[in-house]
Amino acid sequence: MTFWAYLLRCSDGSYYTGHTDNLEARIGYHQSGLVEGYTQKRRPVTLVWSQDFPARLEALEAERRIKGWTRAKKEALIAGDWGRLSVLARNHQDERSPSTGSGRTEEPDVLAPNPVRPEPVEGPFTRKDSL
Repeated sequence: MTFWAYLLRCSDGSYYTGHTDNLEARIGYHQSGLVEGYTQKRRPVTLVWSQDFPARLEALEAERRIKGWTRAKKEALIAGDWGRLSVLARNHQDERSPSTGSGRTEEPDVLAPNPVRPEPVEGPFTRKDSL
């Protein structure tokens, strides 16, 4: 099954980010006002970006990441301007301190044109190759 992360441009110029397993139907729901919440009073909406993923979790992670982005970064994604997106990601990174929980200091490049998929793992903490 395929899943999508997507960006909608609302009638007020704002952006809405979501994920779904049926992109066409989901956009129809947003357009009709059947989805309560942010887009309901900001119709019509226009699909401006989407990317398919093989797993729901990957689409959800992309949605959550994009929701935290600046407007400029979202617009670079929509335009497919990977150079600008990279610059904006680095500039934003300079403004924040690294996470103390994960030790991660940079965003993974999940939204690149050909993202690398994580290796499957067995059990909650054990990788297959470490058994």
